[in-house]
Amino acid sequence: MEAGDRVEFVDVQPGRFEIVAATASVKSLRGAFGRPARAVSIDEMNQAIAARAAGKR
Repeated sequence: MEAGDRVEFVDVQPGRFEIVAATASVKSLRGAFGRPARAVSIDEMNQAIAARAAGKR
């Protein structure tokens, strides 16, 4: 991201917003937030999504 780039705050559910690039492809944000502490598998992602949907953390 550079100075002047725009983002949009998208209301995805009450009290929860997501930040979306408004002037560039989401791919251009790669690396903007640093590297993750460790790689996460698709299975781990699916489990986290299912747990969140079930109201767990």
